[in-house]
Amino acid sequence: MKSLLLAIAVLGLGVLPNYGQVSVTTSRNDNNRDGQDLNETILTPDNVNVNQFGKLFSQPVDGYVYGQPLYVPDVTIDGTEHNVVFVATEHDSVYAFDADSNSGQNASPLWHRSFINPKKGITTVSSSEQNCTDVWPEIGITSTPVIDANSGTLYVLAKTVENGVYRQRLHALDITTGKDETGSPKIVAAKVPGTGEGSVNGTLSFDPYNEAQRPGLLLQNGTVYIGWASYCDHDPWHGWVMGYNEGTLKQTMVWSSTPNGGRGGVWQAGTGLAGDGTDVFFSTGNGTFDANVSGQIDYGDTVTKLKPTGKPAKVLDYFTPYNQNGLSNSDKDLGSGGNLLLPDQVGGPHEHLLIAVGKEGSIYLLDRDNMGHFHAKNNSQIVQDLENAIGGMWATAGWWNNNVYFGGSKDYMRQYTFDPATGLLSTSAASMTPTTFGFPGPTPSISANGTSDAIVWALEKDAPQLKVPGTLHAYDATNLANELYNTDQNNARDNPGDAVKFAIPTVANGKVYVGAVKQLSVYGLLGDHGRK
Repeated sequence: MKSLLLAIAVLGLGVLPNYGQVSVTTSRNDNNRDGQDLNETILTPDNVNVNQFGKLFSQPVDGYVYGQPLYVPDVTIDGTEHNVVFVATEHDSVYAFDADSNSGQNASPLWHRSFINPKKGITTVSSSEQNCTDVWPEIGITSTPVIDANSGTLYVLAKTVENGVYRQRLHALDITTGKDETGSPKIVAAKVPGTGEGSVNGTLSFDPYNEAQRPGLLLQNGTVYIGWASYCDHDPWHGWVMGYNEGTLKQTMVWSSTPNGGRGGVWQAGTGLAGDGTDVFFSTGNGTFDANVSGQIDYGDTVTKLKPTGKPAKVLDYFTPYNQNGLSNSDKDLGSGGNLLLPDQVGGPHEHLLIAVGKEGSIYLLDRDNMGHFHAKNNSQIVQDLENAIGGMWATAGWWNNNVYFGGSKDYMRQYTFDPATGLLSTSAASMTPTTFGFPGPTPSISANGTSDAIVWALEKDAPQLKVPGTLHAYDATNLANELYNTDQNNARDNPGDAVKFAIPTVANGKVYVGAVKQLSVYGLLGDHGRK
């Protein structure tokens, strides 16, 4: 199937790369998870205002949209070329919509794929059945899928209950039809040696009921990587990361964060595992930590650099805060936020850097080549430690032009500057938004035309489980105090719908795509419903 799709693309009959347009095929735009689109030439600080910019249309879907919408231009579906936005829902559906119009033949989905069949006893898992409201009101597809635009394949993880049996499956879908490709789907199963909570006779097995798949999928070097945590900390559970060959869906890597202990989930507020082209990076949450003891292998509350192969895979490097035990005991886990990999700092004191923030709100700047491990007294072994600098992060920082944007919970969004010469962040915020964001705080998206016309986009989604409308904000990226636009300025026209906890806006080719409760809303310059 993949070789056929590639041949079709070359012949001009299928998925055609358009080098004048942007694709958003993964969580936070790229494997650095920086959230930036540097090729946005249509939306600028001059025209993003309530008079010129607003909601163009919405499309209904059958469930809550937790994952980030994805976008691929110039896809031929049923003989017609479309820019396509892909949306996954907690009702175990994936939709392909025309990204520019909802009129005429585009009023309906280009295709819709459902993974449930109630007549045969195959349904989503209700949140009450899972005894947890972290994901509400049902559990189907929570994470952001990932797309290989070259082969025309969308990878997505779906959870179902099938006549009382819980399943999690990795699907590889043809983006032109929504149909499973050869070898798809693959039921998720795994085990590692271990004596931890829930183990049996020295073996720890993956539990498809207790394990929650929240972080977006990572595609790197032909492998799809997936991470898991839990639902409301219902024991026993562990953090898991697995890798699958993208062509065959054969499992190539398995790792558990606490094989001899408990917990240590990979949460990251929905942001995908990060990749530097070789290794895999992520943070874990509350759980057993004893990796500083010779022969021990439990990594709760740890920023982890993982070897991309092996069953079990090996930890290549890590950082754990000195106060890990206190963080764990007070439920201020490091893994609530995702990792941001900075662009390579060639000539700087540290070429490969990473930023991580958890519930405590301390900003950790790490050297990915020497992450520092664990020091019992302080974090002096890392590049920079800004203690309790911002509100706790259930989000991931954004990056643009040596600026870092942090969306802390119950805090203003804050802009810090990065100095390439020193390799350090400013010790205080250069600017802040006029808006304070409640729980869980925003994960920003940034659009810019290179180093100019930059806009920071953020979703305000306070009390997301109470069906409260969200608010889309746009700020001047050079000074967050300058708000350009928000949907409340003309709520009757621009309301994005009721907010969803992990929702992140996607910006591509003059439009902004926002997932919400049972709908996708599309924003752009008013009057623009055409192709871009």
